[in-house]
Amino acid sequence: MKSNLELVAECDSTPYPNTPAFTELFSDIYTLLHVYPTSPAPAIIPIGYILPSVFTALAKVPASIKGELEVSRSDRTITAFQQPTEAERSAAVAATCGYWRAQKTFAVLSGWRDELYPVYGPDNELLFNVERSASPLFGVVSYGTHMNCYVRIGAEEQAKEGSKYDMKMWIPRRSRQKQTFGGMLDNGVAGGIASGESPLESLIREADEEASLPEKVVSDNVKAVGTVTYSYLREARAGGETGLVQPECQYVYDLELPVSVIPQPQDGEVEEFYLWTIEEVQKHLALGEFKPNCALVVVDFFMRHGVLTKENEKDYDEIWRRCHRELEFPGPHRKVDNLETKA
Repeated sequence: MKSNLELVAECDSTPYPNTPAFTELFSDIYTLLHVYPTSPAPAIIPIGYILPSVFTALAKVPASIKGELEVSRSDRTITAFQQPTEAERSAAVAATCGYWRAQKTFAVLSGWRDELYPVYGPDNELLFNVERSASPLFGVVSYGTHMNCYVRIGAEEQAKEGSKYDMKMWIPRRSRQKQTFGGMLDNGVAGGIASGESPLESLIREADEEASLPEKVVSDNVKAVGTVTYSYLREARAGGETGLVQPECQYVYDLELPVSVIPQPQDGEVEEFYLWTIEEVQKHLALGEFKPNCALVVVDFFMRHGVLTKENEKDYDEIWRRCHRELEFPGPHRKVDNLETKA
């Protein structure tokens, strides 16, 4: 049985800076830089983490495809994709990833999505786009949206269920055919935010595709409740190469559904939905049945709704810290006051 802290640490699994584990892990890892030609001196911005194996593969890509590459082995830094415009940088990144895909360089690219993720600069400007499946190779921040779906129950049903809480949660089981975390449990609805898409637009699209929830039901009732941020060290269940550093920001929403609205699988990514009491959700969490970042989102839900408190959870402060990790790189995760609640 896993504790709440262990569940969160499975997702926020990259060691924290200024620790021996961080020093050991990052002694070989390169930092991907973007350089702005400002005066009187260039501004140098870190935007990602690159493993030595990825650097080796990047160095082998012809310069005619990727552009020039500057490397400092002593500082463990790489400067790449410095073309003058975003369109040119995005084209170079796309060509590089396409070259790797054709050469079958990385197993993670077998999950190619034809979906672009944005990579941001310090003013939240778009530096370049990257194929979703390739984003972990560059260790850049990726963005997604997660929605917890729940229903309120009356005192009679609460007593019948033997539950301390007046709510149940809709929990989906992932298709066992999915390449990543097949057969594991998710929170209500989740998905990646494509380049040019807002968190709410992504959420409404995913709610329809994964749970057959009408746009009006979502947009009229959903509540934006902030973000969770963490840095995931990819492991075998994620598919492809292990050890890739994957910092992520998830925009989190809560949706209270009427009992008459029942989520239904639509696009084949979900096998079925369960309507569980909080105690049932806690049991399946402790058994390790949830996808790691979905477990973290559910734990965050419990903290916000008073299921987990400082009185009943000894690791409350550390759990909260690990659900809201400060990410090292720029992007809109640093400004979360303007979350959408209406389309």
